[in-house]
Amino acid sequence: MVYRKFGDLGYDVSALGFGAMRLPEDHDEAAAVIQRSFELGVNYLDTALVYGESELKCAKALKGWRDKVLISTKNPCFKDPSVDGWRQRLDDSLTRLDVDCIDFYVIWHGINWGAWQEHIKGPGKVLEAAQKAKDEGLIKHIGYSVHDSPENVVKIVETGAFEFMIVQYNLLDRSNEEAIDKAHERGMGTVVMGPVGGGRLAGLSPELAEMVPGGVASNPEAALRFVLSNPSVSTAISGMGSMEMVEQNAKIASREDPMSAEERTRMEKALDEAQKFAKLYCTACGYCMPCPHGVDIPGNFNLMNYHRVYGLTDHAKAQYARKPTEREEGSEETKLYAGACIECGECEPKCPQDIPIMEQLKETHETLSS
Repeated sequence: MVYRKFGDLGYDVSALGFGAMRLPEDHDEAAAVIQRSFELGVNYLDTALVYGESELKCAKALKGWRDKVLISTKNPCFKDPSVDGWRQRLDDSLTRLDVDCIDFYVIWHGINWGAWQEHIKGPGKVLEAAQKAKDEGLIKHIGYSVHDSPENVVKIVETGAFEFMIVQYNLLDRSNEEAIDKAHERGMGTVVMGPVGGGRLAGLSPELAEMVPGGVASNPEAALRFVLSNPSVSTAISGMGSMEMVEQNAKIASREDPMSAEERTRMEKALDEAQKFAKLYCTACGYCMPCPHGVDIPGNFNLMNYHRVYGLTDHAKAQYARKPTEREEGSEETKLYAGACIECGECEPKCPQDIPIMEQLKETHETLSS
């Protein structure tokens, strides 16, 4: 296993971290999968209070390993941002994990700029409560996970209030690269979630394989090597639910040089070209919305691009099959599948790219519903 500096915090963390969101249902099996990753050198374990029984399963896996593994969990403040509620949830995680101290505590699970301003900074708010818990020795380091806009992710980094962050980043979504670089420059630990696209990058796509110099055996290999080739990334946490996934990912993360600078440059160029190609079909500007009949035009076209541009056909079809075919009674949400288009034509005059939307929706439905 390759180890990296976790910012300026004084830790060497495994390039591969264990994301404990999608564990087997059985506690013994889940613990065995996690412990196998420990045996292969993984020393960063990420969980959350809201991941069902994940913390309890992690507690079982940590028996005999606690002094060798760094544990991270998250406080879900979206329903109750009060300091009292925050502290109770911290206590709950300590109990469920059966530990005296949490190494890296995400004080706000899914932070955004509004939450920072309203609930986190300032006297009597969450950051102050977190600092108190740190002074008490209940947590060692204060961080956050984030799904906000790239601009706001950068702003949160620049507050200087945090020691590490967990952020989305993969070869299909590189929008947080600037934030990752800035966090790294500030000495923060940088943890990447979704390095293999949250399931989008299963299997092997010829289109993606061709982008990687020398080729790859699978999409996850291409994705993980790409993320780990970024020198600003401390660790990439992958949700692993089986021994096979652990073995495969650990092998990839054990490469001293996952991708040379030249190889990464070539791959970035190929990804940029693919993105330009995708934008020929739709830039997701949203000017065509809302559709009066509830069709999710940009969303459908995004799935079509997974198929057409990246060769991720199985994922595109699976996600298309989950799209509703008609509106729920009383709901005005526009998330319907492309097959719901009745060709009223209201969208096409609004499109700045003059995309033949009705024709493209028809093609999308015929392709992804097959």
